[in-house]
Amino acid sequence: MRLVRSAALYLSIALGANAAAAADIDTLEGLRDGDLKKLTFADPKPVPDIAFFLPDGSETTLEAYRGKYVLVNFWATWCAPCRKEMPELNALQQEFGGDRFEVLTIATGRNSPAGINKFFAETDITALPKATDPKSALAREMGVLGLPITVLIDPDGNEIARLMGDAAWHSDSARAIAAELVATPEG
Repeated sequence: MRLVRSAALYLSIALGANAAAAADIDTLEGLRDGDLKKLTFADPKPVPDIAFFLPDGSETTLEAYRGKYVLVNFWATWCAPCRKEMPELNALQQEFGGDRFEVLTIATGRNSPAGINKFFAETDITALPKATDPKSALAREMGVLGLPITVLIDPDGNEIARLMGDAAWHSDSARAIAAELVATPEG
């Protein structure tokens, strides 16, 4: 009998936790406006363990970002919409970046370090990393078929939302979503 009660207790806790997670997604969906209406939430899906490169040439994976919400933006120096949204991503990182949230920009495909450096200097991008995925291995594994694509990853390393195309990443809507993520208590 004790086993049945324990099982019932654990089941009710688990169902309550799932209901709370669903409520958080509902809250986030309700904050979408303007360009952010394109941000599509889905059931959590683990991100692949594929390496990409940091500016110093060292390899890392998305696993290194566990414990925080990460807004991963796949972009390229030759992509006009990518270039347009980069200052907004920079401003979002400046305002909300920290222990609970981070904007991670990954130049995918052929992007010379000199080209990335020049673009960041010309547009005063100071808060974003110059990470690269030169062979598009991570992008391909994550189903990035065009640019820009932005993926929201939860602290457990799961993709929970995706936006195809550019967006106003420092709009009131984007800032409200980031604020909600930062305010979400750690589970």
